[in-house]
Amino acid sequence: MIWLFWVSTCLLSLAVLTRALELEGLFEFGEEAGDLQLVPGSDSTAELPLNGSLFLFADTFDKVYINTNGFVSVVEPPAEEQYLGKMPASFKMIAALLGDLDDSDGRGKVHFRWDSSPEVRNRTAEHVRRAFPRDDPEEPVGVLIVTWENMAARGTPGRGDGLDTKRNTFQLVVASMELSSCAILLYPRDRLQFLSTPVGGESKLLEAGFNEGLVAGWWWSEKQGTYFRTTTDEETSIRELTEKTNSGQNGVWVYEIGSSPIFVAITPGMVTTLPEEDYRPITAEYAEPETEEPDYPEYPESETPTYTEPERADPRYPEPSEPRYPVVEPLQYPEPAQPVPPRSRSQQPQIVVVDEDENLDVNVFAYNSETCALNRHKCSAFADCRDYSNGYCCHCRPGFYGNGKDCVAEGKPQRMNGKVNGRVFVGNSPSPVELSNNDLHSYVVANDGRAYVAISNIPDSLGPSLQPLSSLGGVIGWAFALEQPGYQNGFSLIGGMFSRQAEVIFQPGNERLSIKQQFTGIDEHDHLVVSTELEGRVPAVPLGSSVQISPYKEIYQYDTNLITSSSNRDYTVTSPHGGGGAQTRSYQWRQTISFQSCPHAEAATAATQQLSVDQIFVMFDADNHLIRYAMSNKIGSAHSSLPEQNPCFTGRHGCDINAVCRPGDGLRFTCQCATGFNGDGRYCHDVDECRETPQVCGPNAVCSNQPGTFRCECLSGFVFASEGRTCIEETRPVDHCQRGSHDCDAADRALCSYTGGSAFVCSCLPGFVGDGRVCQEREKTPCERHRESAQAATSSSGIFSFFRPRPAVGQYVPQCDRHGAYEPTQCHASIGQCWCVDASGQEVPNTRTGPGSTPLCIDQAVTPAPVGPTPRPDVHPVAPGTHLLFAQSGKIEHVPLDGYDIKKEEAKPLLHIPDRVVIAVAYDCVEKMVYWTDITGPAISRASLSGGDIIPVITTELQSPEGIAIDHVARLLFWTDSMRDTVEVSKLDGSQRRVLFDTDLINPRPIVTNPAYGRLYWADWNRDGPKIEMSNMDGTDRTVLVKDDLGLPNGLTFDLEDQQLCWADAGTRKVECMDPHRRLRRQIVEGIQYPFALVSFGRKLYYTDWRREAVVAVDRHSEKETEEFLPQRRSRLYGITTTPTQCPQGTSCVKNGLKHPKVNGGIELILTCTCEERFVEPSVLLLWQFG
Repeated sequence: MIWLFWVSTCLLSLAVLTRALELEGLFEFGEEAGDLQLVPGSDSTAELPLNGSLFLFADTFDKVYINTNGFVSVVEPPAEEQYLGKMPASFKMIAALLGDLDDSDGRGKVHFRWDSSPEVRNRTAEHVRRAFPRDDPEEPVGVLIVTWENMAARGTPGRGDGLDTKRNTFQLVVASMELSSCAILLYPRDRLQFLSTPVGGESKLLEAGFNEGLVAGWWWSEKQGTYFRTTTDEETSIRELTEKTNSGQNGVWVYEIGSSPIFVAITPGMVTTLPEEDYRPITAEYAEPETEEPDYPEYPESETPTYTEPERADPRYPEPSEPRYPVVEPLQYPEPAQPVPPRSRSQQPQIVVVDEDENLDVNVFAYNSETCALNRHKCSAFADCRDYSNGYCCHCRPGFYGNGKDCVAEGKPQRMNGKVNGRVFVGNSPSPVELSNNDLHSYVVANDGRAYVAISNIPDSLGPSLQPLSSLGGVIGWAFALEQPGYQNGFSLIGGMFSRQAEVIFQPGNERLSIKQQFTGIDEHDHLVVSTELEGRVPAVPLGSSVQISPYKEIYQYDTNLITSSSNRDYTVTSPHGGGGAQTRSYQWRQTISFQSCPHAEAATAATQQLSVDQIFVMFDADNHLIRYAMSNKIGSAHSSLPEQNPCFTGRHGCDINAVCRPGDGLRFTCQCATGFNGDGRYCHDVDECRETPQVCGPNAVCSNQPGTFRCECLSGFVFASEGRTCIEETRPVDHCQRGSHDCDAADRALCSYTGGSAFVCSCLPGFVGDGRVCQEREKTPCERHRESAQAATSSSGIFSFFRPRPAVGQYVPQCDRHGAYEPTQCHASIGQCWCVDASGQEVPNTRTGPGSTPLCIDQAVTPAPVGPTPRPDVHPVAPGTHLLFAQSGKIEHVPLDGYDIKKEEAKPLLHIPDRVVIAVAYDCVEKMVYWTDITGPAISRASLSGGDIIPVITTELQSPEGIAIDHVARLLFWTDSMRDTVEVSKLDGSQRRVLFDTDLINPRPIVTNPAYGRLYWADWNRDGPKIEMSNMDGTDRTVLVKDDLGLPNGLTFDLEDQQLCWADAGTRKVECMDPHRRLRRQIVEGIQYPFALVSFGRKLYYTDWRREAVVAVDRHSEKETEEFLPQRRSRLYGITTTPTQCPQGTSCVKNGLKHPKVNGGIELILTCTCEERFVEPSVLLLWQFG
């Protein structure tokens, strides 16, 4: 119930907002936040230049002074004796909590900084907006943050009378806008532990306020200006600093402290309590579906479903000599150890004959009297071939089901893809609607019998009228229906090769529609393939009308090579605006299924079985021209009996979608992972056959692991032989670069790049110029000249002057990278300080740190562009197999994976873009394109892995795009912008751009997709409230998925195989994963350093680490770090992704338009798209989730 979770989240947010300020609610402070620290003492002062102007009363100031005694002034303050206990003082100050304070014992500290980061400015603006809700406040351009932490009253440390243990912690935040300034004072709960300090031999209350100091009076005289005091001479006023508010949250106080010279008053915030009308919880209008609620059986009170841990068994998958994809050696199967169990033929089945004008055109395989010796290859890789007296038959092995020609793993979800053609008349229309190669896609969760179907490119004139025909694609529901004890679904009996012909007669108009379908088995992508033809007339259903189909039961009657069924079905049509009311209609359905069974083995199928279909949902999506169906299917007895209550037969078991439910006694059951998967049944992960059986693909081939299976792909320079199994050497022109027969300059000055055929390009290496055949050392960069100048700044006289120049003691020497650019972090060892610099080497204000600390600097400098003739920034071709792609300033590098191991010695640049700083990368497995964001353009661009130019995708209305994700099914691009605070979407070419979210975002960065469920996930590393959110891809059902125990969730990835969302957190220093469907969260590793980006591949997670400047591999199953890769150039690594050789199941589709999910009647429609013919791998197009 997503809406209930959402409402509860709103209520929780309300509680968080109104409760007292906790210590964690302060703005981040300390060394990691980039703070400077005041020298310990009882009256210390530090000057802080501001990178902007601060308004206080009617004046502006460009520097401030921070003092131990709880205040900030705009002039250097006098000795404390001149103002403590003598307020108002003669100088301008902001007294956060003024008193005689002391931090000389080492426990207390005063932190301060000027901060212009977007997250701090946004958070500050939010406090101001909350305090002045009727105003339209300016956006801060900079923020002063001062924190007094664990301050003691002077004279109390070490006294031992109890007062020395009392400490005060508070914070002052000043927001500088273009025309005004605001002060935010934060007093966390329980952190004001003393209310007075000894001054001049007597106790004086602490005080807070804004002091104008001396101002000009008459005749050049001076007078005392305004002293706006926020506390009084009563102790209660100080206690109430943590208990009350003027900004909507207890402990937080906001004041406008300066603007124009005319208006000089201090203006307090206006929200002393939380107005109900502003913060009342928002409740969603949730409409219950009008369809009947499924009649689930009630469990006896004395017995509840019990989950039993299954016995651990070795995973079953083909032996090395029995690969599931192109094999190297002929298949060899052992002879069966046990005889075939006897089966009984059905006796005198009742057959319903379908009237036909022509014979069924059945194009199915046929058995003959040959033996297994010559026909083993005709059986499934998961079947055994058995000889009989007059021929052979194929039988699926344990753990699989089907007819032996086609076998699929028990419990594994199944997909169906195909095309729809034909002519359909609607109502009384004299002209038919033509259908030509419309895509049909279906998906079944086999362990609970739920089926989903979509047909694309349906025109508005036909789409609404196809809604009653749920069985148009519902045959897959029968094929993979949830089996009741002693009964088998269609695929178990006849496999995936059969013909189906159905006739539909509508009442009361007697319209007739003929449906012919040809199922041609399981393709190389484990998808059932079907072609469909429609011919006839259907009654008209107005556009916008909804159709509800009542649950129904259908009797299937079985005979040799023939199955028939018939039923009457009722449906209700409701007009779009309710004006026409609801009409109940019906139609008769009759169908015949023809197939070729093995004639040599006895069948054991019941003569009749009943298919029960409920939870039926149909809809025509006019925006995307898609007809969608969803239903639950069970196959069982045709005779009335008590319904099965074991969860395995009701589908309410909670096993993983890649698991089979094994019933036990009563309501007991176990979950067992499907073949090709490992786990406890509740959570199943893919078995990597490529790693466990490295030689499964044979020589000169690369094994690519797939969910529950694997594929083989020939190495570069090799192709499959004519039999499609063995990889043989490809005949191609000479690669002169590899042979060394090129005429490029020496390898230490030039690079030879093979470009196909016998062609190559010579280019000079960084630091050199020329045409690649002759390269000379290039002119030095500003950083290099700066460095040489500093090194030469030594005494030129004396006996040692002829030695190599070196810097004088204490001389700062800039650090340059190998391209000659300034390193983003510069350090001066003699004084023990480090700071950040921009591209020109200028220090970035407020980034300087003291000894033992190094600032985390974003590399704002870009790699200098090469000088002289160089190749275009094309992509260097990538060899087959899976690679890691990662961003490193002005380039994207790739390193191949051998299974899960990083082939470090083969790392190479994929793409040089020297004038850009690349942050995020993503990969489109359909078109083999890499996408990336850069913050220097800013822009989003793409390029093909096979080579070619860089193609701009998004170049306008961007500020800081830091996250990017691809939906390879719907052909969509998603990204986050941490400056615009948006989550946005467009098609892959940048068209049809839309903002999905622009509220309640502070620092959105990583973003990932789950195409199978049409879900979007992103993280916001807002230091005050980090969170991970999810929504549908059209922006509906936005939900906070994780908000507890987060720090800086920088990296995010989604494992499509295991349906696991994982993140790397630089604040908690952990990597964690969660099942977003069941909200099961678990820690993978802890104690990591500073992760930036994260990607999942099989059982491994790979993340980039800023501090280690490395790619780190983590095994999710052993929960250990396994490997580290250090690129040749040591600098910060940013985004990371993989280039899988094949798309995950349910891929390679192109979306028409951006309108995806909707919510209707308790069923959530997640995703739709339309496949193009040029793609090899069709996919499932949509998935529903029953509410």
